[in-house]
Amino acid sequence: MDKSKDMIMMRSRELKRLQIIRKALDGEINQQEAAEVLRVSDRQVRRIVKRVRQEGERGVIHRSRGRKGKHRINERIRKKVLESYRRVYQGFGPTLAAEKMLEREKIKICDETLRLWLIEEDLWQVKRRHRVKKREWRQRKGHVGEMVQMDGSHHDWLEDRGPKLVLMGYIDDATGEVYGRFYEYEGTKPAMESLKRYIRRRGLPRSIYLDKHSTYKNNRKQTYQDWPFRDQEELTQFARGCQQLGIELIYANSPQAKGRVERLFGTLQDRLIKEMRLEKIKSLKEANEFLRRYLPKFNKKFKVMAKEVGDFHRSVDGIDLEDILSIQKEHVLRNDRTVMHQKRLYQVLNKTRATKVMVHDYLNGHMVIKHGHRRLTFRSIDHRPPKTIKGKVKVKRRCRTPKNDIWKTQFKLKGSLTN
Repeated sequence: MDKSKDMIMMRSRELKRLQIIRKALDGEINQQEAAEVLRVSDRQVRRIVKRVRQEGERGVIHRSRGRKGKHRINERIRKKVLESYRRVYQGFGPTLAAEKMLEREKIKICDETLRLWLIEEDLWQVKRRHRVKKREWRQRKGHVGEMVQMDGSHHDWLEDRGPKLVLMGYIDDATGEVYGRFYEYEGTKPAMESLKRYIRRRGLPRSIYLDKHSTYKNNRKQTYQDWPFRDQEELTQFARGCQQLGIELIYANSPQAKGRVERLFGTLQDRLIKEMRLEKIKSLKEANEFLRRYLPKFNKKFKVMAKEVGDFHRSVDGIDLEDILSIQKEHVLRNDRTVMHQKRLYQVLNKTRATKVMVHDYLNGHMVIKHGHRRLTFRSIDHRPPKTIKGKVKVKRRCRTPKNDIWKTQFKLKGSLTN
């Protein structure tokens, strides 16, 4: 082998050794000094010097270089693992693929060994880490329920096997415990429904850390017409519900600020998608049922212990979640005790002196009209009765302008001039 190829095969440690041995051969330093620099025995230096004199620069390269190890994995097992990866786990990362092979096929293989095999077969690309902007690191909260990060992840979770879904995810900042549920879109009702399920499962958290999506924060700019309420922030339905429940909302100014939930979505978009691919999940109902079984295993693996003892979640005893987490709109009660809501007319049957009422649209589809804490009975008016004047039905007449009207003649004159 020529000199140039030897130089290409050498590593930085071997190049350093070669430089010291050359100085020993040229008489610049003695072999004992070379041994001190290389941190080996002088006897080993004499061996290396002898090999360099006989073989040239290749003599500094260890003789085991390129030989197959005696404890290497059998080639039959290697072929079986790669064949299984191509057939079932195509696109899986080495770590997840190794876990699923052990779980489903009882094949125990180190993830780093699998990574090297996949790179050799061009089945996995080495990811280059991009230089990111340095930001100040924030410590985890000390107690469970002290702060929960919340966000919605828009992604093709079913990989064209079904509709595109949104994962409404919650992660406890102190422990990393995850809760989530799939919905068709990210909006007020999915946010309220997912929060209600989280509260019934864990309790009322002290605060929620989220972004400035229009569902959670009113981003409308105030105009001169809002001058009486310039010092008051107009709340969204979700923010109003959290305020009534005593939950503090903290709005992040950037995605990096709520990096814990963002990194969670990155992990789930890799692991959860492939888990659902193996189970052949095709619908929203199947996805939520699978997520209910999957998250306890995920939390058991990645959850950490909180630094402080104690749970900041509060009980929901005596709180009507259905009523608070509903779409509430204030309407005027007319003189005939009718209310117009969502282009439909409703007749209030109770006798009341109220001028305004609050209409609650529950998440289950029911509707309630309230005045204060009192529920009012009502019925829907399907056909509005015609208006009458002194017992006669009022007929709408179409207003027609005469032919010699000045506006018509002027318009025709201008049209003829332009033509």
